[in-house]
Amino acid sequence: MVINEIFYSIQGESSYMGRPCILVRLTGCPLRCLWCDSEYSFYEGERMTIDRVLEAVKQYDCRLVEITGGEPLAQKDVYPLMERLLAEGYEVLLETSGALDVSRVSRGVVKIMDLKCPGSGEVHRNRFENIMYLSPKDEVKFVIADYRDYLWAKEVLEEYDLPRRCQVLFSPVFGQLDPKELVEWILKDHLPVRMQLQLHKLIWGPDVRGV
Repeated sequence: MVINEIFYSIQGESSYMGRPCILVRLTGCPLRCLWCDSEYSFYEGERMTIDRVLEAVKQYDCRLVEITGGEPLAQKDVYPLMERLLAEGYEVLLETSGALDVSRVSRGVVKIMDLKCPGSGEVHRNRFENIMYLSPKDEVKFVIADYRDYLWAKEVLEEYDLPRRCQVLFSPVFGQLDPKELVEWILKDHLPVRMQLQLHKLIWGPDVRGV
């Protein structure tokens, strides 16, 4: 498999925000979201066996691992990697788009699924049948660029009754949508969602890698 980077930091997003975490970033992504903050992961990477990935993970004294990208499900070896991590007793998070089939992902993995709003330029790629594979421990994230994105996310939230299925995260596009605006919209409509910011960007800045 091709690995872009493996590093130890804090989890910057989701309900796991702030927890120490090992991040394993896989190379490659079939999507091209307009606000993507990890374009370097499209091409840069090193071929590694699953055993080598596990050796790299084990050097850190941490039991929380996130598999991210790019789009990690674009590589078939991600499935045995996640199974090996679970078997070793790790708590495993998967950061994935809503564009690829999640049905093969083990129920032991926490899926954090990013449904693409219109502002991403990739809204047509959403695979809404993935929602049926979500469990209460999983999470759906909407990255919101403007009020049109917010209204679209609100409609999807209601149509699929997402808050009854799993935790729902609303996140503003960093540097594009004022977080205060998003908070005001959420409060006005009494949405049962978790507002989140990208904590790692607030701490280290938006362009620092490996954090």
